[in-house]
Amino acid sequence: MVRNQIDRHLAQEIFRAHEPRERITTQVAWGEEAERAELKHHGDRAEVLGPVLRVRAAGEGRPRPTRASAPLVHVAGAEDEVHRRRHVVLTGYFEHVLQLPLSYHGNTHSGRLMKMMLQGTEALWGLWVGFFRDNLSSLISLLVLLPISLFINWRLALLLIVLCVVFALLTAVIVRKTEKLQSSVERHYSDLAERASDTLGNIALVQSFARLEAEVAELRLVVERLLSAQMPVLSWWALANVLTRTATTLTVLAIIIVGTLLTIKGQATVGEMVTFMNFAGLIIARLERSVSFANSVVSEAPRLREFFQVWDTVPSIRDRRGAIDPGRLKGRVEFKHVSFSYDGKRMAVDDLNFTAMPGETIALVGATGAGKTTAIALLHRAFDPQSGQIEIDGTDIRKFKLAALRRNIGVVFQEALLFNRSISENLKVGKADATEAEMRDAVERAQALDFIERKFEGFADNVGERGRSLSGGERQRLSIARALLKDPPILILDEATSALDADTETKVMRALDEVMKGRTTFVIAHRLSTVRKASRILVFDMGRIIEQGTFDELVNAGGRFARLAEQQFITTAPIPFPVTVN
Repeated sequence: MVRNQIDRHLAQEIFRAHEPRERITTQVAWGEEAERAELKHHGDRAEVLGPVLRVRAAGEGRPRPTRASAPLVHVAGAEDEVHRRRHVVLTGYFEHVLQLPLSYHGNTHSGRLMKMMLQGTEALWGLWVGFFRDNLSSLISLLVLLPISLFINWRLALLLIVLCVVFALLTAVIVRKTEKLQSSVERHYSDLAERASDTLGNIALVQSFARLEAEVAELRLVVERLLSAQMPVLSWWALANVLTRTATTLTVLAIIIVGTLLTIKGQATVGEMVTFMNFAGLIIARLERSVSFANSVVSEAPRLREFFQVWDTVPSIRDRRGAIDPGRLKGRVEFKHVSFSYDGKRMAVDDLNFTAMPGETIALVGATGAGKTTAIALLHRAFDPQSGQIEIDGTDIRKFKLAALRRNIGVVFQEALLFNRSISENLKVGKADATEAEMRDAVERAQALDFIERKFEGFADNVGERGRSLSGGERQRLSIARALLKDPPILILDEATSALDADTETKVMRALDEVMKGRTTFVIAHRLSTVRKASRILVFDMGRIIEQGTFDELVNAGGRFARLAEQQFITTAPIPFPVTVN
């Protein structure tokens, strides 16, 4: 009761205050006296300032909203919810992109995907919020105001209806003219994102080959093409702005002239004239807002189209219905009549048949493009074979959950792949809960501890983008340590020692000998010295296995492998450790 009386008294004081000022500056009143002074200062515009929050001094508790501030609190809450939903969509899009197969990423530039993700979510929520917050009310206002104007004076109302028709026709014409042009503009924006990302990602190449001026010049050409495509779009919408404003001015003049004539003839009153002038102002404001929204829709449509094209892309490699998590596998791998083609014409691998038992080391050798890497990529489901099947422990790998399968396989790639993060974060890619002792043991076994202690203060130091603060051999050793830390039952070494010097390679191979015990290991190699100790060697040619056996058996057979060994000056004589032939 007392609070209600105080509120009514305060409202009476507000509405007795002086005339409203031209500019209203909304401020947050600190304390009760400041709030009352602010409300009194703005007089009968106090309704605008109703949403004022009382904010206590720091340490006195959370801000407490007044009763009048409730609308602002609700609006702020809605805005917060919108931003939360926007980031949920952005995160979902990012997760979806990561699930797309390597073949998709091989054909789509990462800079383009990044641009689609950021601009697509911004455009989506910008249009969504803009429509429901501003333009929906404008549309409803038009639907309400026009019938009312017909009821008041149908002759003057016809002028407003004609104005609406003119706006609609102009907007439709401009949209039709600029739709394809804006799609071209968006393609140029994507090209710009690709080129900038590509150049920055290869900055070492740019600087070492003195490509600075050339890259900048080529970027300028992309920008010039972008501007050439953008200017016609801007010109069309500028023309639309001029024509709509001209139509607005002519309509207002027509209302004044027609209204004056109708008043003279007694067919309209001065009140109707004033009413229609106000109606015209309201309708014109909403029509201009609608045209602006149409401009935004046309501008953002290509971005949204690209965004949803990626979103609608179905990953070709995904979990089947009823897929299982087998836990830790033993590592018996069997290829049964496996064939795969990238383009549907030339077979990358053709009718592969072999079995690898747990603890065996299987080496895959052959010329570049013979199918070695493709065969191993099929094992961890970078692709699925078009015919045949791959089994682990007697189960088709397509029956396993994708994440569960890949948890059982460790890969050391030919190109060391590192994040722009700390050493520990890169190592924990292999085992998220690894302790520092486990990481230290892994890097020591991979012969990486010496350079980490020499170049860094600890595992918390950053390795730079793509590991650029490390040499090629150091990056490779760190990636080997990551695979060792994962401790998988199946290990894939894709030219894992190709970036190492002879001495380091020897040390790493001795460490890998220990790691390979009790697990299935696949070694892809061109340097035959690294596969001398393999349990079995598969010689690939044109996607087929043409020879298989131990190192000595294949050399003595005098076939393709023997010729490769002869070219690298390798004999069957035993050697104490692997030798690198340059």
